[in-house]
Amino acid sequence: MMEYFHRQVQLWGEDTQKSLQDKSIAVIGSGGLGSSLAFALGASGIGEIHMVDFDKVSIHNIHRQIAFKMGDEDRLKSELVAKSINERCPYVKAYAHDCDFEGFTCKDIRVDLVIDATDNLPTRASINKYAKANSIPWVYGSVEAFNGQVCFFQDASFEDVFKITDKTPLGIAAPMVMHIASLQANLALRHLAGLHVKRDYLYYLFFNSEGELVTQKFNLPV
Repeated sequence: MMEYFHRQVQLWGEDTQKSLQDKSIAVIGSGGLGSSLAFALGASGIGEIHMVDFDKVSIHNIHRQIAFKMGDEDRLKSELVAKSINERCPYVKAYAHDCDFEGFTCKDIRVDLVIDATDNLPTRASINKYAKANSIPWVYGSVEAFNGQVCFFQDASFEDVFKITDKTPLGIAAPMVMHIASLQANLALRHLAGLHVKRDYLYYLFFNSEGELVTQKFNLPV
């Protein structure tokens, strides 16, 4: 196992790598963010990864949802992503849950971290409520056009920061999806490995009219 994770072991040693085998996470959504998170975290050594999504692949998903390819239309996203994780790393066990977030919570599966890979505010509000009730941190991520947001929620409340609406996102650039998912994955992996993470700190990234990548940071009220 240590040969497989050699480059990670160089970062934090064998004991920390072994400790990841005892961790369990839930990724809510198996589409754009969820696909990229699966590739970023699916070969990291986390013991259990639960992929939660009731949706099926559509042709318009494939350009930004990198776990899927032409021919996957009408197949369950969660099952395809879990299969990809299991094939990439024999030291990680991925489980597919063909249900919405509420259905997953009814299964009473205890996890160490929840990662938001959804595309709507009401589900994120539900994740926040569940996380608070169970004293579990969660990682928020969202993408729209050429901008995105990331936050590791510990004590702050999502509903105190965002107005919960049914707003539908505008168009999305595929590379921005991967960028935000990568930031989410880094926060998740650092936390699970026991490294320092800036909590309750919202990062907002966007390309301005000059094509410059701008990062703004906001300390959230707790």
